[in-house]
Amino acid sequence: MSFVVPELAVPVEAFATALSIGLLVGMERERRPDSAAGLRTFALVSMLGCLCAMLGEKTGGPWMLVAGLLVISVAMVASNFSSRQEEQYRGFTSEAAIIVTYGLGAAVWFGYATLAVMLAITTTILLYFKAELRNISERMTARDINSILQFAVLSLVILPILPNQNFGPYNAINPRQVWWMVVLISGLALAGYMALRIIGARHGAAVLGIFGGLASSTATTMMFSRHAAAHGNLVRMSAIVILIANVMVMIRLGLVAGVVAPHLVTPIAIVFACGIVPGVAMSLYGWKSLGSAGDLPMPEVKNPTELKIAISFGLLYALVLLASAWLQDVAGNKGLYIVALASGLTDADASVLSTLRLFNLETIPGSEAVIAVTLALMANLVFKIGLVISIGGGKLARHALPGLLAIGGGMALGLLLV
Repeated sequence: MSFVVPELAVPVEAFATALSIGLLVGMERERRPDSAAGLRTFALVSMLGCLCAMLGEKTGGPWMLVAGLLVISVAMVASNFSSRQEEQYRGFTSEAAIIVTYGLGAAVWFGYATLAVMLAITTTILLYFKAELRNISERMTARDINSILQFAVLSLVILPILPNQNFGPYNAINPRQVWWMVVLISGLALAGYMALRIIGARHGAAVLGIFGGLASSTATTMMFSRHAAAHGNLVRMSAIVILIANVMVMIRLGLVAGVVAPHLVTPIAIVFACGIVPGVAMSLYGWKSLGSAGDLPMPEVKNPTELKIAISFGLLYALVLLASAWLQDVAGNKGLYIVALASGLTDADASVLSTLRLFNLETIPGSEAVIAVTLALMANLVFKIGLVISIGGGKLARHALPGLLAIGGGMALGLLLV
């Protein structure tokens, strides 16, 4: 005989989840002596949100939720007024967290338990890392804030209003798809740019190479080629940074390929891995020379989300897309490879993304797409080898070229394996 009452199962689970959310957020607030509320208060508020949502659903109106929110708001205002009278004003963070917790408790009842738990974890993280977030905010410049706001415009304002249908010859141009690639590349570049700004140069060549490669491997290669030419004793360090940045290009584009063309990610990963392994090995081989390098210069990376740069990349991507479709139709795979080599010299991102787009449209087979992607990266690598030789000079070339050539040779070998 079962003693479980079925109609009680859902409410019990909902209130247990709401209680857990309140305890999670309250646990963080409890450890702060200046907090307006602690563990028990947050647990009760979360359950109150769930209770008001349940009663409001039963009575057929939102008035119970509103009444609960008003009660909490009045209580918080009274508490803050009392603190002001005692000259112990605590700010509004805990009060805001209480309102959020009340809403999360209500969300659990309405069937959004998973989302509510995720938001509760996010809320706790924001509360816990107060000092770290304040430090990041204080170090941000007007340019950094502009970059973030411009990326928000690219992704949240422009992208949703673009039409999601194919236009032009060969139906090769989809405005939303084109702009989605702009958002994807700009987002990765912004992540690298912000990481460089937040972490800074004090953590050495590995960090600069990794995030410099995410932001702009070309800018990083150019910057450290100049640095090597100006400071002969830091040639080895510059070579390692350049190698790491060019390894990161393959990792970054491999991640992009996984998002844009997941069916093609395995052969591309094989080719890229064959280039990454020797690149990492050569970087580790020269690592011992970096111990006395001191603080390193920051790569001069332009704002990756500036509207002018984003539009330029979008136009270049669309142009490469059209040229690839046309030449592939006229001259077969030779035309596609010519475009990959030519466009990859200056911008491997546009060439790689256009190739993946053509593969998704079933204009080209997977084998040709992998070859075109590899040719674009190798052409870009040749361009950066030219920068190393022409700007950094023979001394830098002797240290950087073996690793760069090993990356290119590894990718060529990878093509034979797929």
